[in-house]
Amino acid sequence: MTTVTLAATQMECGWDRRANLDVAEALVREAAAAGAQVILLPELFETPYFCKDHSYRFFELASAVESSPALARLAPLARELGVVLPVSIFERAGNVYFNTLVMLDADGAVLGIYRKSHIPESPGYHEKFYFAPGDTGFRVWSTRFGKIGVGVCWDQWFPESARAMALLGAEVLLFPTAIGSEPQDATLDSKDHWTRTMQGHAAANMVPLVACNRFGNEAGEQNTINFYGSSFIANHTGELLAVAARSGNAVLTATVDLAATRTYRQNWGVFRDRRPDLYHPLAALDATQGAGRAP
Repeated sequence: MTTVTLAATQMECGWDRRANLDVAEALVREAAAAGAQVILLPELFETPYFCKDHSYRFFELASAVESSPALARLAPLARELGVVLPVSIFERAGNVYFNTLVMLDADGAVLGIYRKSHIPESPGYHEKFYFAPGDTGFRVWSTRFGKIGVGVCWDQWFPESARAMALLGAEVLLFPTAIGSEPQDATLDSKDHWTRTMQGHAAANMVPLVACNRFGNEAGEQNTINFYGSSFIANHTGELLAVAARSGNAVLTATVDLAATRTYRQNWGVFRDRRPDLYHPLAALDATQGAGRAP
C-alpha cells in the first residue's frame, strides 16, 4: 500500500497546560478515527505563544525531551492509535533552549528531534530571546507511513528548508506553525501569502505538504496577536486538498499516493536537472561580495 492519510489539526491554546493536552489528544483521536496515519499538531501548543514578550519567567515552561509533559502524554497515544505524531515542544538542553520537534513513530518510539533552524525576531514574535538557532540540521525520518520531513513555523518561509528536506528524501513535508496578526501593522494580513508560500514549496519539490496553525486572540504584556488558523493540506502540485476556517478547532484529512507522487517527481525532471555547481550564492549571506561565488 502506497497511500497515506495525512491530518492537520487546529486549536486554541490557553494557560491551562493540561487542558491544552486534553484538546490535543481529542483532536488526534478524531483524526485517527477518520483514518489519519500521520497527524500534525500546531507549534508550541502546550501554552499560549509566549514569545510575544521578553520575559525570563517563561523559561520555566521548558523541559528536557526526556521529561516533556507533552511527550509523556502523546507517545502512549501514538502507540495506542498506531499513528505517526510529530510533537512541538519548548526544549531545555543543559543551559540552552530550543524550539524543538520530536518525531514519534506509530509505535510511540522517539525517532529523533529537529531543532528549529530559522529563529525570527519581529514585533510580537521575539523568538531570538528564547531559542538558540537549531543545531540538528534539517531532518527526514523513515516512519511507518513514509519518509517525513518537518520544518517549524519560520522555517516555512525559506525555500531552502523545503528543498533540503526533499533532497534528503522527504515524501511529505510538515510545518507546525504559530502565525497571526502583526502588532506593528493592523492592516497587514499575511494569511494568503503564508498559504501561497507553502503551496509553492509543495509544487516546486513535488511533495504533499501539511501546515498546522493555532487560532484565537492571545494577549501579551505589550500587544495582542490574533492567530488566524487556516491550517491546510496541499498535494504535490500545490493544490489545496483541505483548508480550515480562520477560527475554531479543526481536523483536516487528505489521502495521498506516495508512489504516484514519486513517479510524477521523477518524470518531471526537476531533480535531474538541478545545477548545484551554480548554487554557490546560496551558501553566503552576502553573495555580492564573492563569498558565495564558484572558485
